[in-house]
Amino acid sequence: MAKIKITQIKSKIGSTERQKKTLEALGLNKINAVVEHEATPQIKGMVAKVQHLVSVEE
Repeated sequence: MAKIKITQIKSKIGSTERQKKTLEALGLNKINAVVEHEATPQIKGMVAKVQHLVSVEE
């Protein structure tokens, strides 16, 4: 599977509790934090829920 690089670009302050938990589940906790994950449908769905807070590179 392809890897995707996810970078948190905005603060989670003011986000819903669900979005905060999604960022935490992705392994992001600070602005400019970067994680790499496999491009599975589950990860893509999580990224879609917080797309306004993160940037994605393939």
